Amino acid sequence: MCAVVLLAACSGPPRKEIDQAQQAIENARRAGAEQYASEAFAAATAALQQSNEAVDQRDYRLALSRAVDASDRAQEAAKAAADNKALARSQTEAALNATNAAVMHLQARLKVAQEVRVPARELAPARATLKDAQGTLQKARSLLAAENYTAATAAAAGLDGQIRSETKVVEAGITLRTVRRPASKR
Repeated sequence: MCAVVLLAACSGPPRKEIDQAQQAIENARRAGAEQYASEAFAAATAALQQSNEAVDQRDYRLALSRAVDASDRAQEAAKAAADNKALARSQTEAALNATNAAVMHLQARLKVAQEVRVPARELAPARATLKDAQGTLQKARSLLAAENYTAATAAAAGLDGQIRSETKVVEAGITLRTVRRPASKR
């Protein structure tokens, strides 16, 4: 009796399970698993491929097993993608906020430098860096809004160092004009 039931259960390809696995993989793809959980996504697609190959070889038990495995792996990939995507967003926002703070600090230091009459030619490189940084930050924010976290982080990657370097130059110019020189002895 058991042999008849087992034979009947495995007498045809597991279409329903394969379709479910395919749908789970599509859901994982829409969740960003290709980018944010690539290993788990690749394992899911490989398991589905193995299921289809087993159907071609008329090994329906193996096909069923691989289809269920593909579905499980795709669901894991979708969950991992959601977690990794949220982490990437958080890290990108933190990097852009830090860069924005550096931009604001440079703006404030440029204002002070102008008040203490640091020559404009000395401030020109810092102003150019500031202008470029503001444009790049705007581009990075657009990439963040489009959920392209990798590109947004890459766009802002070198800015912080450039801004801090120019801030040091501006602060040196401010110091030169505000430090009192000792009275000379005659």
